[in-house]
Amino acid sequence: MSITMNLYYTGKNGSARKFAEEMEHSGTAGLIRAEAGNERYDYFFPMNDPETVLLIDSWKDQESLDVHHASSMMSTIAALREKYDLHMRVERYVSDNEGIPDSDSKYIKK
Repeated sequence: MSITMNLYYTGKNGSARKFAEEMEHSGTAGLIRAEAGNERYDYFFPMNDPETVLLIDSWKDQESLDVHHASSMMSTIAALREKYDLHMRVERYVSDNEGIPDSDSKYIKK
């Protein structure tokens, strides 16, 4: 069972993008990707909202996510969110371990 969090960071005057750039350039995002249990940590930019950044953050299980939340990186992330005055919206998903059914896979080009 994987847990995926979609975190939408929204700010003003490009601050959300600057936040994501600092997370990448400072190496913080890379350190998170290297944590045990992290399966994905990637930033995306919605085409219809230039003031929002989407982070897709996936973990092997709740225990891995809990360890991450208890790590020192959370204070780094929180400080950067404050620095860029960002607000968040979060969606949480649990993986479907059954996989993609045949009725859906016919719509997927590989």
